[in-house]
Amino acid sequence: MAEALALPSNPETEPFWQACREGRFLVRRCDSCGQAHWYPRTLCPFCFSDRTVWQDGSGRGTIYSFSIMRRVPEPYAIAYVTLDEGPSMMTTIVDCDFDTIRIGMPVTVAFKTLDDGRALPVFRPA
Repeated sequence: MAEALALPSNPETEPFWQACREGRFLVRRCDSCGQAHWYPRTLCPFCFSDRTVWQDGSGRGTIYSFSIMRRVPEPYAIAYVTLDEGPSMMTTIVDCDFDTIRIGMPVTVAFKTLDDGRALPVFRPA
């Protein structure tokens, strides 16, 4: 399921995917208004400036909302995680008992290596 949540790689997002392969989590921030945003893109969605830069993210956040898929061959949990930097992103929650997942739960980034060599950011309880 994690593969379905992967963003496509393109010249605009390739630095993000390269950082994931290196075990680093990047966030895009606008130098004009100071807002961090997700998903990574060149134009700021808040002020439309093209003065955006990559910065290392903390890799920490909290669960804003989640859903557990149990009626499938391999159960999984998807969630919106609000990053410490501000934006929220959809992801999967891994390495935990799904019955313990709660809104407001602190999580930290981990990376799942896909068959094509990309590393996908997922989150686990902190």
